[in-house]
Amino acid sequence: MRKRALVTGGSGEIGRAVCLALGETGLEVIVHGYRHRDRAEAVAQSIRDKGGTAEAVCFDVTDFEQTQKVLEQLQTAGAIQILVNNAGIYDDVPMAGMTREQWTRVIDVSLNGFFNVTQPLLLPMIRTRWGRIVTITSISGLIGNRGQVNYAAAKAGLHGATKALALELASRHITVNAVAPGLIATSTTNEIFDADAIGRLVPMKRAGTTDEVAGLVTYLVSDAAAYISGQVISINGAQA
Repeated sequence: MRKRALVTGGSGEIGRAVCLALGETGLEVIVHGYRHRDRAEAVAQSIRDKGGTAEAVCFDVTDFEQTQKVLEQLQTAGAIQILVNNAGIYDDVPMAGMTREQWTRVIDVSLNGFFNVTQPLLLPMIRTRWGRIVTITSISGLIGNRGQVNYAAAKAGLHGATKALALELASRHITVNAVAPGLIATSTTNEIFDADAIGRLVPMKRAGTTDEVAGLVTYLVSDAAAYISGQVISINGAQA
């Protein structure tokens, strides 16, 4: 029986790469989207076109009751043993000009969304005595970034949650890790950073790729990574 993996934010560029990579390993992939269900369905179809098994789901990770209801329905087909928490947003502005809504919204999606999705999956995962939880965070949560006090706070909170949850689940053969990307080439970053800026910021003189992030996630959810837990692994081209 195929293990089942849920990827939140699977309709985004990093999420899409992660979903496709997991599908290629033979996992059954549940592709989550919220505002872009069509994109999530397109990712699921791409996996199916390659002979894999996938489905798309749509729910708001900030709504605990809605999220719990969807996850309960999904788990009628079996426990979800692999979770990639990738859903997140940013709303950049210096804190002196930041509104309470900008602060709360970013925290709500990244940090409260982590709880809302992860908590309902834990007991079913524990009963199987095997699981992998990987959360996509950011280098901003490690070193900070101007204009991203809200985003950095959310991601840093996820690093603490990762370490604590790893301790709680270690005896159950469930690993919990975080992946903290640096500058990754996406449609958004390509609009913000030109080649000169990348050269100044990244010692490797290039942006990372979504496939490189997906490759790290794929390793962390594999049996080969069974002794790696409670870690925040940055993938950043030697960016300090």
